[in-house]
Amino acid sequence: MAKLLEGKVAIVTGAGRGIGLAHAMALAKHGAKVVVNDPGVNRDGTGTSNVADEAVAAIKEAGGEAIANYDSVATLEGGEAIVKSAVEKLGGIHILVNNAGFLRDKSSWTMSEEEFEAVVKVHLFGHFNCIRAAAPIMRQQRWGRIINTSSEAGAFGNFGQANYASAKEGIVGLTRVVAREMGKYGVTCNAIRPQAATRMTMTEDVLANIAQIGGLKDAQEAEKVFMSTASPDFISPIILFLCAEEAANVNGRVFLAGGGKFGLYNEPEVIASVEKHAQVWDTAELIKEMVAEVTGKLENIAPVQKTQ
Repeated sequence: MAKLLEGKVAIVTGAGRGIGLAHAMALAKHGAKVVVNDPGVNRDGTGTSNVADEAVAAIKEAGGEAIANYDSVATLEGGEAIVKSAVEKLGGIHILVNNAGFLRDKSSWTMSEEEFEAVVKVHLFGHFNCIRAAAPIMRQQRWGRIINTSSEAGAFGNFGQANYASAKEGIVGLTRVVAREMGKYGVTCNAIRPQAATRMTMTEDVLANIAQIGGLKDAQEAEKVFMSTASPDFISPIILFLCAEEAANVNGRVFLAGGGKFGLYNEPEVIASVEKHAQVWDTAELIKEMVAEVTGKLENIAPVQKTQ
């Protein structure tokens, strides 16, 4: 029996560690030749390392085929170079998994312009830059799978992540547009919101909080528990599904993925409204009607705290 992705070439950005590495390993296991893109930066985007080479070695040891790439997704030139390496060294590009990113968390009133821009560049621009380079090839060959990485931080909001959440929810909008543009050419574009234990999520503060809530001994014990239920390996099967022919009808959708659970998010819809067709509302009347029909039962997601 042929492997699911035999003859396909895949790019996985940020594939040197964590979720990206799990994706690259899974794709290679099912027959895809993989470009492991990762400049090996730290959690905040600084520095470099050889994690891409280490990932390639692991894939080859497991019987797969892969090459390393160290270009940054944050520039259009970087995206083009990544796709060029797939075409020239592996013979094409069929699957693009956008995963690369880093964090620079700060409250919105202390975050600098550079800290906001850097995170948006690597996540949102990074997705666009790689899609921009791969789309013409996929369009011409009339087959392709683009899988983007959003986050629950965008869906629900995390304190201190205005930059990250903005980029991640922007990726959802990008996904829907690319899906509509590319669908008629046999190319699908979907997004996932992963839940996993990685160096991005398993900070000392997070682990200490988990230990306290769960009555665990310390952060080290919390890490072991977290890894047993939130390993990146639990996420990658959804990547394989979205690449399969059976998912050719799945386009422009967003999925929850983590801990062995995969869920389809609903699409945005208006759940309550008031209307006066082609009329300007009187302000007092609008306030009254909005409270009565739309907002009266809503709860503040961040209630005012009483001062001491």
